[in-house]
Amino acid sequence: MKGKGVFTARNFKKGEVVLQWKPKKILTKREYQKLSAKLKHYVSSYKKGQYILQGIPERYVNHCCESNTRVRGQSDIAIKSIKKGEEITSDYSKDATVLNFKCLCKSKNCKKYIRKQ
Repeated sequence: MKGKGVFTARNFKKGEVVLQWKPKKILTKREYQKLSAKLKHYVSSYKKGQYILQGIPERYVNHCCESNTRVRGQSDIAIKSIKKGEEITSDYSKDATVLNFKCLCKSKNCKKYIRKQ
């Protein structure tokens, strides 16, 4: 992974809440459309016509095609056991709003390019 990341301070079992989001702002579709490309990277779908501008640290959870969490509501939930000190990752192709980027995760099942609109 490149750049910033979020790492666990303890072990987590499958099904546990790893990270509870603290949204920076709930956006309307119009507000979302006005965001810069950089800020759009930190947005997730919320409810119909609404989006979440993620706060810190959740905005720094990196993508991995073989992630260890899955988004449920406003939380990252462990989809497998996660050891203390391990990076928290999420599969953006399943959880993000709009993203198009070359994947750099280098996992065994890497999708190479993430497209979601």
